[in-house]
Amino acid sequence: MPAVNEILQYLFSLAPERYKLDGDNVGLMCGHGDGKVTRLLVALDASMAVAEEAKRLGCELVVTHHPLIYGGTNTVSDATVTGKRLLAYLENGLAVISMHTNLDCAPGGVNDTLAERLGLEDVRIMPNYDDTPHLIRYGETDEQTLADFLPFVKQRLACEGLRYADGGSPVHRVAVGGGSCGDCLTAVRQLLGCDTFVTADVKYHQFADAKELGLNLIDAGHFETENPVCAYLAAKLRAAFPQIGVVLSSVHADCIKFA
Repeated sequence: MPAVNEILQYLFSLAPERYKLDGDNVGLMCGHGDGKVTRLLVALDASMAVAEEAKRLGCELVVTHHPLIYGGTNTVSDATVTGKRLLAYLENGLAVISMHTNLDCAPGGVNDTLAERLGLEDVRIMPNYDDTPHLIRYGETDEQTLADFLPFVKQRLACEGLRYADGGSPVHRVAVGGGSCGDCLTAVRQLLGCDTFVTADVKYHQFADAKELGLNLIDAGHFETENPVCAYLAAKLRAAFPQIGVVLSSVHADCIKFA
C-alpha cells in the first residue's frame, strides 16, 4: 500500500508546491508521512464532520483543498477552533494533505474544472508575471443574455442563490475564478476583454466597480465555485492508486445558508 508521502508527491506533480500564493499553507498538515494508506477521503474542507466521516469509513488519509492549518496556530488544544480540528484528526490517526492555491493555479485544477463545469470553450489562462500559471481562466460560450446565463450557472454549480451586478453586456467571453477573486475584475475586463466574471466572496465596492466597467459580475459562492475540483482529485487519485479506496465526501457542504 502507498504511504502518505507517496500520495503527497503525486499530488504535488499535479499541483506543484511552487504554484502556491505567498503566505499559503499546502502539503501535509498533520500525520505520519510514512503511514500506509488503504483508503482516503477527498473533501473541500478539513472540518470536524469530515474527520468523523473519515473515521467511520476507515480512512487513514484526508485530502482537502482548504488547508487544515491556515494563518498559523500557537497551540494544539481545544481552546481554539483550529486546535479542536487538529485534535479530531490526530486523535483518530488521520493524516491530512491540503492542496490550496497551488491547485487553484495548476492546469486541470480548481479553475479549469470550474470552466469545464460552465461549458466554456477555448479556455485560456490569464497571463502572469512569472512562470507560475495565474488563477484566472477565461473562455467563450454561446452569446446570450445575462438573464439566460444566471439560471444556467445556478443549476451547473448547485447554488442556493447568486449575487450579481449587471454590466449591461451580453454574455460571451467569460472569466472564472474559484473562491475569492474579486480583486481581479479590472484585469478581467480590461486585459482579457471579458464581459462576464464568475467568482465568489465579492465585496460591495467590487459590484459597483463592475457596473462602471461594463462587466457582468456573478458571485456564485465560495464552496460552489471550488467544489467541482473534489471530483477531479478523486478521479486522479483512483487512477494513480487503484489499490486503495478513494471516497468523495458526502458530508461536506457549504457552511453559508440562505433564509
